[in-house]
Amino acid sequence: MTDRTVEADDFADLASYVALPRVGSLALSPDGTRLVVVVSELSPDGKRYQGALWEVDPTGHAPARRLTRSAKGESTPRFAPDGGLLFLSARPDPEAKSDATDKDKTALWSLPPAGEARELHRPAGGVADFVVARDNGRVVLVSAAHPGLGFGEDDRERRKEREDAGVTAVLHESYPVRYWDSDLGPSYPRVLASAEPVGAERVERLVDLTPDNARRLGESPAVSPDGAWVAFVEQVDVSPAYGARQRLVVAAADGSSRRIVAESPEFSFGSPAFLPDGRSLVALRIFESSADEPWHHHLIRIDLESGASTDLAPDFGEEPEHPVVSPTGDAVYFTGSRLGHQPIWRVDLASGEVVRLTASGSYTDVAVGPDGATVYALRSAWDATPRPVRLDAHAVEQEAVELPAPGAVRSLPGTLTEVETVVEDGRTVRAWLVLPEGASAERPAPLLLWAHGGPVASWSGWSWRWNPWLMASRGYAVLLPDPALSTGYGRDFVRAGWGSWGAKPYTDLMEITDVAERLPEVDGSRTAAMGGSFGGYMANWIATRTDRFSAIVTHASLWHMDAFTGTTDDSYYWIREMGDPLVRYDRVRDNSPHLRVADIKTPMLVIHGAKDYRVPVGEGQRLYFDLVRHGVPAKFLYFPTENHWITSPGNATVWYETIFAFLAEHVLGEPWRRPGLL
Repeated sequence: MTDRTVEADDFADLASYVALPRVGSLALSPDGTRLVVVVSELSPDGKRYQGALWEVDPTGHAPARRLTRSAKGESTPRFAPDGGLLFLSARPDPEAKSDATDKDKTALWSLPPAGEARELHRPAGGVADFVVARDNGRVVLVSAAHPGLGFGEDDRERRKEREDAGVTAVLHESYPVRYWDSDLGPSYPRVLASAEPVGAERVERLVDLTPDNARRLGESPAVSPDGAWVAFVEQVDVSPAYGARQRLVVAAADGSSRRIVAESPEFSFGSPAFLPDGRSLVALRIFESSADEPWHHHLIRIDLESGASTDLAPDFGEEPEHPVVSPTGDAVYFTGSRLGHQPIWRVDLASGEVVRLTASGSYTDVAVGPDGATVYALRSAWDATPRPVRLDAHAVEQEAVELPAPGAVRSLPGTLTEVETVVEDGRTVRAWLVLPEGASAERPAPLLLWAHGGPVASWSGWSWRWNPWLMASRGYAVLLPDPALSTGYGRDFVRAGWGSWGAKPYTDLMEITDVAERLPEVDGSRTAAMGGSFGGYMANWIATRTDRFSAIVTHASLWHMDAFTGTTDDSYYWIREMGDPLVRYDRVRDNSPHLRVADIKTPMLVIHGAKDYRVPVGEGQRLYFDLVRHGVPAKFLYFPTENHWITSPGNATVWYETIFAFLAEHVLGEPWRRPGLL
């Protein structure tokens, strides 16, 4: 692949669109001289995406260069102190026996500054994640093993016994049993520390820090710079009705000791990061949700000797996420949504001052240079694909300096703007609006309302899956609103829709749609609505409340709230907000769209994947059946091998083709054209 750019024409042709390079997973070397990202592109057969490691010049002077190439692809770059680049890949090891039972598992590899990559460790359960001690070079791995068995040969033998016997059954003795698109068990993650710093040789000895774990971990561990200590999250059951909370544990990397450093009956804790001296942790303290109050985060510092915690940003009104400690120990950086953006924020540990580093865009993968003067990250926006960027660590509300890498946007098939309105309770509701090329008072564009998922989320950055420019290239204006429940507008904005999804979130969407329809560039007589996950719920709810739209597309959507609360992979989360249906049936009655199916008149396209555990496929099946039996014009696009998202290039293409055809029929008045591969 060359240094491919993104042009407006790429959105008019789905084959070109799915072939665009996609940048992710940034890593910075300890000395700050090397920057590596993962660039994903289509495999030669076009059926999946392959990741490759690319080196980006931190100064921005040299073009990016590709470092790796394999059929299995590479992911998760991390630097070791000696300059070696560690990464994960299921590529075959030329030095291993060809009949190894774990030959297809994801392994830990090392690419030295000069020379070929070499496999370091390939456990029977594969490597799911890893971190590296900045100064010491010790590696902490996450890999799965069967409960009650030692990690390594005992676990490998159990896997072989199950395979030879044809056993796939799993006996659960705790909840949950699934997560997103994965079945939990029969093996569960372990946190394992290498006995020595990792170099060019294979990792032979690992210390199991969680030998008794039989739960999902859920977050990456953290390791102190000197490699002596490892921090990780443990789930602890509270009650059958409430579920589990998370606590923070710190263990000696040699396995000699462990202790709980943060646990509370009122909070969960997560996202640990060590300060440079290893004596303190930065973490998130999470107020868990209830029927009356949404969850929210606080950024805290925990003294490991005394256990005392300090709120680092008590007046910060948004939700801090993904804290990163400066190597100099003077500041903590984090991200948090704000008004349709996801800025990087900096809190000074001496003064407590919180400043916003970035003026615009959505940021992930924050990394701080060794002298604390420079910050690197991936930046995206609705008019910019994810790109590696450089920032001044002490400047305020700055625009990032983009670094050369594949996939830069050179042109788009339209323009991006914003609209807003003040609703009845005084809140300001805003939205991104994409207008197609040529939209004007003389040639107004049909409007597509897209409701975001979450529900506690926002439209704050580029999405390859929900991409409005594909619609703009076909002449649609696309409205991306943040109604009640959205992040980035203060906690009262979330509270406005908490436990009442069908109330203010719905009226907010309708009022901001009214604003868009009044624009001269928009044709308010030709409109459609769509959404996925919670956005799909909103699409369903809209269908029961109004016939103002010509068509509605609903993907991975909630339909029967009572049934969903018991079959989703994380029932505790939803039951905390909506309440036990036997006790708070009023919330089911007031918010479940299935009770209002007789009011639907708008043609609907229902889309669902069979492997979706967050919103089980039964929701889509029940919705489609209810529409058909009530005489609503409807189609059901079903993906037997997909999950909550549609991830394979071929299926993603068919997903868009079907939506285009459905909207063309009902919004544009064109004949129905069934996609060729359906």
